[in-house]
Amino acid sequence: MANPAESTVMTNIDGKPYKCSYCDKSYSHNSILLNHLRNHLQPYQCNYCDNTYLHINSLMSHLRTHTGEKPYQCNHCGKSFSENSSLRRHMRTHTGEKPYKCRECDKAFSQKGQHLRHIQTHTGEKPYHCSQCDKTYSQNTDLLSHLMTHSGKKPYQCKHCDKSYAHNRGLISHQRTHTGEKPYKCTLCDNSYSHNRHFVAHLRTHTGESPYQCSHCGKSFSESGNLKNHLRIHTGERPYQCTQCDKDFSQKINLINHLSTHTVERPYQCTYCNKTFSLNKYLVSHLRTHSSVEKLYQCSHCDKAFSQNSLLKLHLMRYNGEKPHECSKCDKAFSRKNELTRHLRSHTGEKPYQCSQCDKTFAHRSNLIRHLGTHIRKKTHQCSKCDKKFLLKGKLKRHLKTHTGVNSYKYRVKNTKLVQNGDPKYILIEGQINNEKSDTEHDHCNDNKLGVKKEQLNGAVINKDDLCDTKVDVKEEKLDSARK
Repeated sequence: MANPAESTVMTNIDGKPYKCSYCDKSYSHNSILLNHLRNHLQPYQCNYCDNTYLHINSLMSHLRTHTGEKPYQCNHCGKSFSENSSLRRHMRTHTGEKPYKCRECDKAFSQKGQHLRHIQTHTGEKPYHCSQCDKTYSQNTDLLSHLMTHSGKKPYQCKHCDKSYAHNRGLISHQRTHTGEKPYKCTLCDNSYSHNRHFVAHLRTHTGESPYQCSHCGKSFSESGNLKNHLRIHTGERPYQCTQCDKDFSQKINLINHLSTHTVERPYQCTYCNKTFSLNKYLVSHLRTHSSVEKLYQCSHCDKAFSQNSLLKLHLMRYNGEKPHECSKCDKAFSRKNELTRHLRSHTGEKPYQCSQCDKTFAHRSNLIRHLGTHIRKKTHQCSKCDKKFLLKGKLKRHLKTHTGVNSYKYRVKNTKLVQNGDPKYILIEGQINNEKSDTEHDHCNDNKLGVKKEQLNGAVINKDDLCDTKVDVKEEKLDSARK
């Protein structure tokens, strides 16, 4: 069979003399034609799936994704890889080498893919278009990943469970949930992560970098997901809709919490009191309320014992005053990561907890739970002057002052004594201040007349001649008893 490249027509009026003999496409250079021909000539087929390859080396490399063989081992940490190129990339995590430098800024990268993705942040170019929908991508690999959502093919299956993935990297990432492998280690602290995106997000807690900025209000975020959630405050978008009712939510976690109000299934049962729960985490939390639960993990410094090793570790951390999680915005430090996460919201203004009954949002879950009580509990304290009802008795009392104008400032006398040698002109005040003037004859009675502020009246020595009965009610029987 003749070489297809040799059988091409060497003249073409449109300036593309190299024509493919398998289809009607033509190219300006022979090297481009040869690359194109690989789409037609792929003689090496995989026995495990439908993939075909032009070169035997490419097939051998692909077969390792099925067999799990990893012949290339790192001599620094012992990790193994299926391809030599993967080992070379990994070695840069030890050497710190970053050969790919951006021409637009000072940033450098250890991997070519990271470099190419970064360049797109300067150009904004997205040349790869999906043929099935209107989406565009800056990288061809991102387009290929997206195309799998249309085809539905997931050839990479996990050996430990039934999950399957469209790409090998998705499978590799998933398998860490079974092996517990955390290859991404922070050099600034002892934290390690299973996924690179979590590692990058963690690094920003040290550097303080917040590259994702809101175009509406200028707030910056360390993770793109937090920016997406924040933008819904401005746009009003509520993409998470309940399938059981008409409610929709701006945050996924709010929908998950809401769905539990519909389900009656409670498969998790307590072995001590037979209570049932919809989620396992609720059962675990409930089990701690039983004092009879065996506590195997004993503190060596005090008498406390714990049912879980993680709780003992946390206790020891607090006992030793250890606070490894430092805030990048201020000098505060915390013993638990979730405490730092909650604290950071005081800097970012993030309020991820949204009320399912109204549009209010809260920075902390406890505040949301407290707020939800205002929707559930009945307002039993009703105003006798109008139709308003209140949840708390104290709020009703404050509301009543809007009708009466009376502030209940009561001034009690512990020991009513005459002063200045028993002169009855001077007494200690006990009474009530009325903000309203009862009539014009008492207009002269005011704070200036008394010479003291209302908040200073308690225990004040006042000239009796300056008192007005309408403003300050002095009990005469107490005055008489004081004279005696």
